[in-house]
Amino acid sequence: MVPLTLKVPVPSEYVFPRGALCLGVDAQVDFDRRGEADNQARDKETGERVWVVKVMDLDPEAGKFGRTTEVKVKVVAPHQPVPPASSVPGYPPAVEFDGLTITPYVDGNRCGGSSSKCRARMAYSLRATGMRAAGAVPGAAAA
Repeated sequence: MVPLTLKVPVPSEYVFPRGALCLGVDAQVDFDRRGEADNQARDKETGERVWVVKVMDLDPEAGKFGRTTEVKVKVVAPHQPVPPASSVPGYPPAVEFDGLTITPYVDGNRCGGSSSKCRARMAYSLRATGMRAAGAVPGAAAA
């Protein structure tokens, strides 16, 4: 039986073949914990904190058909991922992800209550266990 939350492991270069630039890292808010001092979301399987890393997909095809080039990757880690230093002054740092998985789902937000004009689409979410400088050896300490 296929689980409802199928997580398919994929290499970072498969998802971002032309690379990705890190635009920022934020804690994901758990809206069920609003009002609490620590309202950060936790991973349901591991209990680790969930961080949202915003990246710009450098693939020229990513921005076609009205899609955005900004992609969010959820990183499950005990501490906030720190973006590497940029190799090009004035530009965001190029990053890759460790332990990257893709989870497909049906996005029914475009249905608008009418089944005859439903424009649901296949979408996916990205999760990772870590972030590193592009081209860095996985698991190696950053300099």
